[in-house]
Amino acid sequence: MQPEIQGFFHKPTNTVSYVLKDPCSQACAIIDSVLDFSPESGRTSTLSAQAIGNFVESQGLCAEWILETHAHADHLSAANYLKKRCGGRIGIGANITIVQKVFAKVFNISSEFQSGSRQFDALFEDGAKIRIGSLAGRVIHTPGHTPACVTYVFGESAFIGDTLFMPDYGTARCDFPGGDARELYRSIQKIFALPPQTRLFLCHDYLPPGRTEYRWETTVAEERARNIQIHDGVSEDEFAGMRKRRDATLETPKLIIPSVQVNIRAGQFPPAEDNGVTYLKVPVNIL
Repeated sequence: MQPEIQGFFHKPTNTVSYVLKDPCSQACAIIDSVLDFSPESGRTSTLSAQAIGNFVESQGLCAEWILETHAHADHLSAANYLKKRCGGRIGIGANITIVQKVFAKVFNISSEFQSGSRQFDALFEDGAKIRIGSLAGRVIHTPGHTPACVTYVFGESAFIGDTLFMPDYGTARCDFPGGDARELYRSIQKIFALPPQTRLFLCHDYLPPGRTEYRWETTVAEERARNIQIHDGVSEDEFAGMRKRRDATLETPKLIIPSVQVNIRAGQFPPAEDNGVTYLKVPVNIL
């Protein structure tokens, strides 16, 4: 049994969100949603997330899960907004607690995270089972980009977050706190072990030179044959060396500071201060 899938592309952050529907019921899940945020003004908007909410409501769907493949560093999650609007439980990989501890120290907010997982409704261990109506899925722990990265597999469809991009663009960076190129290599081998016809749904597309249309769906067979950084035959040593050289040239994502503070809180902003205003911190000379 295969899910029905609708993608939503957010061009300002090159992010793709998904609504995954059980073909036998109105149950659905929302994956990797985006909250609009202006770093210049500090203002937020739910315009993009409203498109997802409108779709769910117009199709008469029931959101059972709001899933995150990891704590994103390039966009803010709309999980909290969509939970309030559409219902459902917010789930993420169990190793989000590692990411929370790292960034709780960076932003000096450790007291908020003493209870570990209380920000999320569910933390998925490797191999965890997940149901959306009658549709059965499983969770694969796929760290390397971050310690908390997971892949969600439903039938012959897999939602792989930032692990892989389209074959003409390559793979995720590994230079964030807790990232590891060798772990990413081994995680990608788990994805490559899925049946070759498995559809892979990506979290981003950056439209590399030579391509004129955004794409966010590929297959295991296509990635294994054509990925420019990790096709069949590339060794772990070769990949780790390439990733280290490549990552050294990359700029810090422009939304990493606000996005991480929100995303480790499952899409919620920090508590308002005594003047009723919510603030996001900017650590100096840390990241």
